[in-house]
Amino acid sequence: MNDSTNHRAVAIIRAVCVVCFVGGIAGMIVASLADNNIGAVLTAGIVSAIAAVVLLAVSTVASNRRAEVFNEADAEILETGIRRLVAAGSSESAVRDLVRRAIELGRRTR
Repeated sequence: MNDSTNHRAVAIIRAVCVVCFVGGIAGMIVASLADNNIGAVLTAGIVSAIAAVVLLAVSTVASNRRAEVFNEADAEILETGIRRLVAAGSSESAVRDLVRRAIELGRRTR
């Protein structure tokens, strides 16, 4: 699955959860006003609660941003590797050019 398919699936799941959540709240209100049926009220409440939990879980899992600390740590590891290659006799400009090309390739393949 590519990124646009994942984004679309997450958007659909979020929309369904919102509809279930709002419908569950409306169901609780209608069931409690109509005939004070505790079973119907509880059912609508459980539907709302499950929709809220699923919405939270999907939002958490779908988030693909990394903490800035990890990005800085990866950058430091990369810079250390470049320094080691240069210290071993490689051309710094050639190594940095190779790293730039690898980054561009990685961005294109996502």
